[in-house]
Amino acid sequence: MKTYHPFYILLFVLSFVFSSCKKEKEKLPNIVLIMADDMGYECLGCNGSTEYKTPALDRLATNGIRFENCYSQPLCTPSRVKIMTGKYNYRNYEDFGYLNPNQITFGNILKKAGYSTCIAGKWQLNGLNRNNPGNQDITRPNHFGFDEYCLWQLNHTRAEGERYANALITQNGVDLSCDVTACYGPQVFADFVCDFIDRKAKAPFFIYYPMVLVHDPFVPTPDSPEWSDPGRRYEKDTAYYADMMNFTDKIVLQIESKLKEKGIWDNTLFIFTADNGTNRAVISETSYATVKGGKGLSVNTGNHVPLIVSWPEKTKGNGTVGNIISFADFLPTFCDAAGVEPSKYKTDGESFYSLLTGEDTEKQNEIFIHYSPRWGTFSHDRWVMDGTYKLYKDGRFFNTSLDTLEKNPLLGITREERDLKNRFEKILLEKENEIPFVLNDTTFNITY
Repeated sequence: MKTYHPFYILLFVLSFVFSSCKKEKEKLPNIVLIMADDMGYECLGCNGSTEYKTPALDRLATNGIRFENCYSQPLCTPSRVKIMTGKYNYRNYEDFGYLNPNQITFGNILKKAGYSTCIAGKWQLNGLNRNNPGNQDITRPNHFGFDEYCLWQLNHTRAEGERYANALITQNGVDLSCDVTACYGPQVFADFVCDFIDRKAKAPFFIYYPMVLVHDPFVPTPDSPEWSDPGRRYEKDTAYYADMMNFTDKIVLQIESKLKEKGIWDNTLFIFTADNGTNRAVISETSYATVKGGKGLSVNTGNHVPLIVSWPEKTKGNGTVGNIISFADFLPTFCDAAGVEPSKYKTDGESFYSLLTGEDTEKQNEIFIHYSPRWGTFSHDRWVMDGTYKLYKDGRFFNTSLDTLEKNPLLGITREERDLKNRFEKILLEKENEIPFVLNDTTFNITY
């Protein structure tokens, strides 16, 4: 009988283990998160829009999952900080346009889990607005877990250069030389993302694309007739909002097509959402109402945003989902998809991974929102809500499905509504006991 030296047996075992680990790693899904800027729920055709053309997103919703009740924060930086860290704003939102380097993001976690990572689009987290420490640090995206980046407003203010025509973009530490006759920021970002996919397609990757579209200024896109005249490329008019919506959809299709070209679409968790409601200057027609944008406001038009998820290997036939989703829920969902143990991160959110796979339809019934904008004249507030009712810290209780602008607080309520309100009150009290609600406070920041 032939015998083998222990060294060769050990080598064989290690080879088998390594091979198995590599195989498991290859099974990890790619994760692509696209987040539009200032796009409310009402802007997509699949959500009832009759004004804007979004065929690619509508098709993704039909073939994947369309969430009816996703809620961000009502303003951009509060949303960005929340979605990246999975924490309530009272833990780590210190200033507008700033994310403290002491925070851990989904980029850090997924990179540690073996993902190649990149971010493209709008940064606005270095603290340029109020000259926070380190605001010229061009390695900050790397610090937050992104191997590569292509960004607007990293270490340059908006006053130094805009995001659309002749955009001022910093890519991996270098300011791009942008051809004034051809450069369009959103296309530069999309091309960067597609190049990253080309180079990283053989191993799991995470792409975070916080778009600059469809934020103001509302200006022509390369598909607008006016673009042919360079002198009109920053001609401002809300009429261009429709063109910007169309271009957003076009970019989504470009990235989807690249994933399919590389043969990795089926095992890609592909998510589209938005950071907050539509600009208040924009009025949109839908099949159910005329909707005025509510960006910055605590009414639902301020933070009710689209959420479409496609993951062909997991989400076939899951359709429309009414469960309520918070921006704190994205990070734990990504961690579930990547096989990261819950003990490895902290979050205030609840993973909706099981909703994607169809394993569970009963998840959280309500969400808590702490909103401390620290920008403009927007009100500081707290509330608990589900898809129908909302209770504010001061006791105002609304049926938001019937009273969308929250003009008439409920007074005479049913027994069921009383039970619901009591549950909401208990949640608000728990949060109050943890971190008291203080108007005009600028020091909400605890770690755990």
